[in-house]
Amino acid sequence: MKFTYKLTYLLVIIGLLTGCMYPESELSKNQSPNELQLGTVQQAVEKYKEGTNGLVPIKTKPSDTPIFQKYLIDFSALKESNLLTDIPGNAYENGGVYQYSLIYPEDNPQVKLIDLRITEAIRKINVKLDIYRDKHIYPPYKKEISDGIFTIDYKKLGFDAAPKIVSPYSQENLQLVMDVNGDLFVDYRIDLNNALKEYDHSYKEGDDIRYILAENTPFLPVYSLPYTIKNGEPVFMKNK
Repeated sequence: MKFTYKLTYLLVIIGLLTGCMYPESELSKNQSPNELQLGTVQQAVEKYKEGTNGLVPIKTKPSDTPIFQKYLIDFSALKESNLLTDIPGNAYENGGVYQYSLIYPEDNPQVKLIDLRITEAIRKINVKLDIYRDKHIYPPYKKEISDGIFTIDYKKLGFDAAPKIVSPYSQENLQLVMDVNGDLFVDYRIDLNNALKEYDHSYKEGDDIRYILAENTPFLPVYSLPYTIKNGEPVFMKNK
């Protein structure tokens, strides 16, 4: 026991000293967006498209994949074409917390990021949600906040408090909502409201306003329901 304790203590000290020896940029390279890396990948995607008669380097996904998770960049295609030497340090493929993806892949491909910490937070909740639904007829709805959209009763799932979903846009904690099928979604109304005030736009009621986040920031609003604008504020879009 004494030997184990001393060994553990020694490893901790070594870890701390090793951390001090590395530049802060190296320690955090997989935790933050990097404009230079985004630009490098953007250039590589554009050159790939030019050289392949309009094709883009994306992984094959099912047709019903949500739009902001559908066009993941295939780094192997870029490297095989000698358009990219290294995969970005913050990319999932290189141990980072982001997936690189595209919007408008056919007409005007733009490289964006998916924050996988959101994916992981939702996965943990879904584990408990699956256990709950094996025993109960209805999902753990709490309050209906829009037609067919509910907040979640986390106590029924065994949580003491609502899990934190940190916004990649504002760093604020966002809530999750649930639809009638029991599927989970991130509520981006805080970020959408900020974006509608900050960025010029011509959105009108009935338009999907999520693109104001996708177009004006490095991040994609993944795990989101469609939103529109009403009286200048973001609202959930009603199913047509």
